[in-house]
Amino acid sequence: MENTRRLAALVYRKWLLSGGEIQSMLPDGEGRQFVQDIVYTAVRRRRAIRFALDMFVKQWPKGELESLLVVGAAQILYMESVPDFAAVSETVEAAKRCENPSVAKVVNGVLRNLIRRRAEVESRLAAAPLAVRESFPDALVKRWERDFGPENAAAICIAFNRPADNFIAAKDGTFRKLEHGRKVQDEPGFADGAFIVQDPATRHAVELLDIQPGERILDACAAPGGKSIQIAWRGAELTACEVNPKRRRRLEENLARTKLSDKVQIAGSLDSLPDGSFDKVLVDAPCSNTGVMRRRADARWNWSAKKVAELVALQREILAKAAAKCRRGGIVVYSTCSIDREENEAQVKAFIASHPGAALATERSSLPFASDDDGAYAAALRV
Repeated sequence: MENTRRLAALVYRKWLLSGGEIQSMLPDGEGRQFVQDIVYTAVRRRRAIRFALDMFVKQWPKGELESLLVVGAAQILYMESVPDFAAVSETVEAAKRCENPSVAKVVNGVLRNLIRRRAEVESRLAAAPLAVRESFPDALVKRWERDFGPENAAAICIAFNRPADNFIAAKDGTFRKLEHGRKVQDEPGFADGAFIVQDPATRHAVELLDIQPGERILDACAAPGGKSIQIAWRGAELTACEVNPKRRRRLEENLARTKLSDKVQIAGSLDSLPDGSFDKVLVDAPCSNTGVMRRRADARWNWSAKKVAELVALQREILAKAAAKCRRGGIVVYSTCSIDREENEAQVKAFIASHPGAALATERSSLPFASDDDGAYAAALRV
């Protein structure tokens, strides 16, 4: 089997260069889960790891050496299940595959020094600012401190650095934790479409719809289809809307696996649907993903206030357009997988202010410092 540390270093390097989706870069076959654990840890903790390695590296390296040092340090500092000797020896073995023979010597020396001076490293990290020691962008941490207070901001950072559990949602609305490392395809009932993979935080949006059998419901931003499936399971007459062709294919695949293809109408655009034609509308809006950062290890590094502002404008447009499809007196549920108040509470207030007669019925939020679920927000609006 290929050296897993080498595979992890290659994936990490590819991510650094492309900024693409990590899951699509992971190798198939034996060792995939372990490679993923290393890469996710390295990506999450990259700022803290660099802070630690600066004690031993005078000039920050590039290329394979950088990736190998980060992968090695990630194991030593943050992966308790990996013995130090294995982290060093296997990472050095991976380094021996490099064209430059000095890479292995540098990796060996730096990682051994890191172990030898671990107490000093950990002491320096503990004294570092929150954004450094927990490895987040300064601007994002300052935003959380503004919105939630310093103590809760620290709790959010710590929660998002823990590997996420995976859950499966059954037709009866219950959720069950999936054993770590177990493939969802191996779970009984997968091929029969008996369940979907979703975090319990997703239940808020679906529950606020208060679905009654036979109601006409629109899922305005449907892909990949988890909430659409939960809605259809509850007996609604569902129309699922998705404009992105690639995401629409994922929606269709998930509906096919759960045997719902013939029960859900798929629309490509909201513009193709008549106004006032649905009893209820779900707007699960595109967002900054700040609620699911423990699942998306790279999301913190893709975040910026500018991107949030652009998303807020897009959300406002989608919400207004989707709400027009709901009959008078009906319910629109707006939801995100974000914990950002501009995308959530402020977005709902702006909608109510610009739509006479609209009113907030109820809202729910899932915050990582208050629960073990993902961060999420959902609001039911009577229109």
